[in-house]
Amino acid sequence: MEGKKTRGRQKIPMKKIESEDDRYATFSKRRLGLYKKASELVKLCHVDIGIVLFSPTGKPFSFFHPTPEAIIDRFFNPNTQLSESTRLVAANARNKVNQLNNKREVFDNIKEITSAHALLLDKMKESGQEYWWESIEQFNADEIVNASVEGDNPPARIQARE
Repeated sequence: MEGKKTRGRQKIPMKKIESEDDRYATFSKRRLGLYKKASELVKLCHVDIGIVLFSPTGKPFSFFHPTPEAIIDRFFNPNTQLSESTRLVAANARNKVNQLNNKREVFDNIKEITSAHALLLDKMKESGQEYWWESIEQFNADEIVNASVEGDNPPARIQARE
């Protein structure tokens, strides 16, 4: 058996990555992971957080919640109250984040339902039960009348199939 050609999902030791291209790729992947973890901390613990990163090329990246001003004010003056405007902006930012999280959850639920519906339709087509899912525009007048009569008398429809 031949050895693995790729490293796959292996633990990378914490040392400087010598290859410049690998360093850029790793930074991009890890940066998104840091943002995700920071966002989870905000959501789960209701904390204010600020992250400033500089890429290997010197480009700055940042993540602040609720706002950079609120984080900087609290960092330099931890015992003072935030100004009214900063508190309002922070509250508005939290509300927007909560709304977006709620929308994401709704979209995730819709996606799950849609995939389950598609799977069910595929199974019904395989078993020959697609008759009930066909659009009414596909039928002519006689077929619609027959379908409505069959719908009124289910045992007759079952016996006709046998």
